[in-house]
Amino acid sequence: MEAIAGLPYFPLEMTKEGTVFNAAQKAAIEAAVAAAGTDKLTDLFVISHGWNNNTAEARELYNKLFTSIAALLPSHSPLNNRKFAILGVLWPSKKFEEAELIPSGGAVSFGVDGPSVMSEALKAKLDSLEGTFDKPDTAALDKAKSLVDGLEDSESKQKEFVEVIRSVLPQTPTDTSDDASDKFFAHPAADLLKTLSLPSNFALPANGGTSLGLSMDSVSSGAGTAASLGDLFSGMKAAAWRLLNYATYYQMKERAGLVGKGLNGVLAALRQLRPDLRMHLIGHSFGARAVTAAADGPAAFKPASMSLLQGAFSHNGFTEKFDGQTTGFFRNVVSQSKVGGPIVATHTANDRAVGIAYPIASRISFDNTTALGDENDVYGGIGRNGAVKMKPNEVVKGHLKAETASYELTAGKVHNLQADAFIKDHGDVTGRQVANAILHAVRE
Repeated sequence: MEAIAGLPYFPLEMTKEGTVFNAAQKAAIEAAVAAAGTDKLTDLFVISHGWNNNTAEARELYNKLFTSIAALLPSHSPLNNRKFAILGVLWPSKKFEEAELIPSGGAVSFGVDGPSVMSEALKAKLDSLEGTFDKPDTAALDKAKSLVDGLEDSESKQKEFVEVIRSVLPQTPTDTSDDASDKFFAHPAADLLKTLSLPSNFALPANGGTSLGLSMDSVSSGAGTAASLGDLFSGMKAAAWRLLNYATYYQMKERAGLVGKGLNGVLAALRQLRPDLRMHLIGHSFGARAVTAAADGPAAFKPASMSLLQGAFSHNGFTEKFDGQTTGFFRNVVSQSKVGGPIVATHTANDRAVGIAYPIASRISFDNTTALGDENDVYGGIGRNGAVKMKPNEVVKGHLKAETASYELTAGKVHNLQADAFIKDHGDVTGRQVANAILHAVRE
């Protein structure tokens, strides 16, 4: 049996369609849950990664987080007599790093051959996306590459580029309130790129300066230290870059939902085996969408707690009629008390991955051309802003605290934990401060 920090660990690989890939893995966790005796499990952590593209990276995330959790367990005396295990969900996900978020065309600001550099960076990005989408995408991405050089001057190539990228995506969005995906398919292609071509109104560097700190090597590679500073570039190639970021986001959002539906069936089966088992859902990034979709699925299994670590779904996801008429996609999780204990959601403005994705959605909606992705934006992420516009008796505002601090958490409520002091970027969710908040949710 595998273990992480002394806790039994059971991997569960799932396909992009949301089915269990290895029946033996499912059988192993079912056997462990059904086992009796002195080592009988009382609690099961169920964790899902988000923006990772291989099992090694997901396992590294799980190792770090549960090493922090295991270190703090002895100090949480209400948990001392419980027996824990970990179910680690693994699913095919494209790595979406902050270093990929900013168009590399900013080289023009440094007196170099910006258009040429941007073309090469855009082509390299298209190469990196091969195999990302559910539909066969090699020919489509090659076609998109052939259009890159003419994007600035040819409206017909602009239109074709958009249609090619649209063609590899799921055509019927499951959650249109999250990210304007219905509008993404409906708007004329030329208009879509035009609105995405304008520089975005994101925060400038923290030091107050205007330098983006890009070296020529980082610009040409599409990486660069400016990745978390903002999105200040303009033009059709910058628009195409943002379009690809959005397309990747949209595809992974849809896939996470399917994984969540499949996970719902797995966890419902465990509930049938052990009605008394406490299950604690933990999701990072799109994994937060996956575990929330699992809790909201057709089979009721009522997890004991849910911790959303820099979640990549709408900050309106739990809200009733957030714009006066539209209800969040996961509203039933709250209104129907589908989680028995507290829901914890970390959020921070330091999370550029979630913070940049949603202003792009605002652009696509044509509602807000100076979108910031903050809590006042039409579109924003729960990992950026927490859950917003909820009823006062449904949500509690707070802060992520030190590892030795206490929380008073209430079953059935969403607890927004503003985490600027401890979470520095989208992936920084494995520290003891995060572990402590999770364990307080588990205690309730």
